[in-house]
Amino acid sequence: MSLPAITDPHFYAVAIPAVLLLGVSKSGFGAGFGSLAVPLMALAVTVPQAAAILMPVLLLMDLLGLAAFRRDFDRRLLWFLVPCGLIGTLAGTLLFKVLPAHTVAGIVGVFTLVFLAQRLMFPSKPDSPLPSKTTGALLTAISGFTSFIAHAGGPPVTAYVLPLRLSPLAYTATMAYFFFVVNLSKWVPYAWLGLLDWRNLATSLVLLPIAPLGVWVGVRIARRIDARWFYRFVYLGMLLTGIKLTWDGFVA
Repeated sequence: MSLPAITDPHFYAVAIPAVLLLGVSKSGFGAGFGSLAVPLMALAVTVPQAAAILMPVLLLMDLLGLAAFRRDFDRRLLWFLVPCGLIGTLAGTLLFKVLPAHTVAGIVGVFTLVFLAQRLMFPSKPDSPLPSKTTGALLTAISGFTSFIAHAGGPPVTAYVLPLRLSPLAYTATMAYFFFVVNLSKWVPYAWLGLLDWRNLATSLVLLPIAPLGVWVGVRIARRIDARWFYRFVYLGMLLTGIKLTWDGFVA
């Protein structure tokens, strides 16, 4: 018996670019672009279905990211981020069927644009104070929540980690480990919510071979790019993400 994967060409026309963007963002280069994956796929399927289809794809990408950056992460920062992110995924589990995904997307989009405007209008200086742990805990919990609802956890945690001025490799590796744990924590709740059905899983298998390509391209660039250009691409990804999520949440 063949698995009932989605066969609509329109779906794959948006899903393949979405998976490639997600893979590039998993390498750290172009961070922020990954939050566009679910909105792109939502042009063809519902947001919950898009999120469910991406679960196995995310697992493979996370494993590839861990292998590529296994020596470069900031251990102390990671020990702080992970518990806060898991609190967010718990909140996402409890509110998944109550809060519309497009509303969450819109809120994340507005937040992303406000943060980006603040960073561009008032750029941090070498002697600028670092964000507080309270701010970091709140933003990271929000990241876990928005990651659970729509795989859009990048912008909130980025708003905390970027001002810490990590090297591109340390930033990339720490984010890779953080989202590996957060994404792993979603599997049981997603199954409990009935999102991991055979149709979604079969469609994931079709998309799975594309995942390593985006990660490979992003890793090669991230290891060679100058730090200034690295963070410019981070900001570009956040700009496009913020516009798209805001549009989907409050205009479309």
